[in-house]
Amino acid sequence: MKIMCLNSWGGKLHEVLLPYLAASAPDVLCLQEVTHSPASDKDWLTYRDGDHVLPQRANLFRDVSRALPDHVAVFCPAAQGELWDADRSIPSQWGLATFVHRALPVIGQAQGFVHKDYAPDGFGAHPRSRSAHGVRLYDHGAGRTVSVTHMHGLRDLRGKMDTPERAVQARRLLDLSRQVSGPEDTVVVCGDFNVEPGSETLAILAEAGLSELVTGRGFETTRTSHYTKPGRFADYMLVNRERDLRGFDVIHDPEVSDHCPLVLGL
Repeated sequence: MKIMCLNSWGGKLHEVLLPYLAASAPDVLCLQEVTHSPASDKDWLTYRDGDHVLPQRANLFRDVSRALPDHVAVFCPAAQGELWDADRSIPSQWGLATFVHRALPVIGQAQGFVHKDYAPDGFGAHPRSRSAHGVRLYDHGAGRTVSVTHMHGLRDLRGKMDTPERAVQARRLLDLSRQVSGPEDTVVVCGDFNVEPGSETLAILAEAGLSELVTGRGFETTRTSHYTKPGRFADYMLVNRERDLRGFDVIHDPEVSDHCPLVLGL
């Protein structure tokens, strides 16, 4: 089983991202920064947050669903706000999505919020609402049950330091993972956590018996050349039993986002 986790950067590099996902065809894809704008048939809209202006695929959830036609897709919105078509405001939902190959039965799932609640009237001030999603799968080929849970950790304009909100977020992520995990399951927890190595977030997950693979296996960054700010880590993948791993990698080529895909083999 191949599990991939990626912050898609709103599909900014979709011309590379979509072929990469189609060719990689992970059994489970955990995707963050996913857009869904059902009121628009545009391919591109613009995100505006003060002086932060970013082109966004208007319907990245649709785009990736088309690139992975053999997967069951679930979109988990955190908020509905505005994207822009020139001077025209377009309502758009933003969140994360999970794609599971049809050959893997989904025998349990849970969706919830690790920070705040659904924001229906705008993306809001930072730190914004953040959602999480977990699935429990039966792998007939291996004769085992696997749970996979991911989140997009809150963004704090002050930086990636430990905060009470991030500690609460970590515990809520762990609770959601436990909702979809049985005592004998192989457990995977992943996402763009928006924290540095050595953070309280990772310590909370470690105390629960989860091993962090990015720094644990010596990778020096989860960022690509498109990310020019200080700090080279954001994304993490953790497991409860490293003996179940066939391999783990942080993909630097091709560059499909300002984040690197994390790829786990079981």
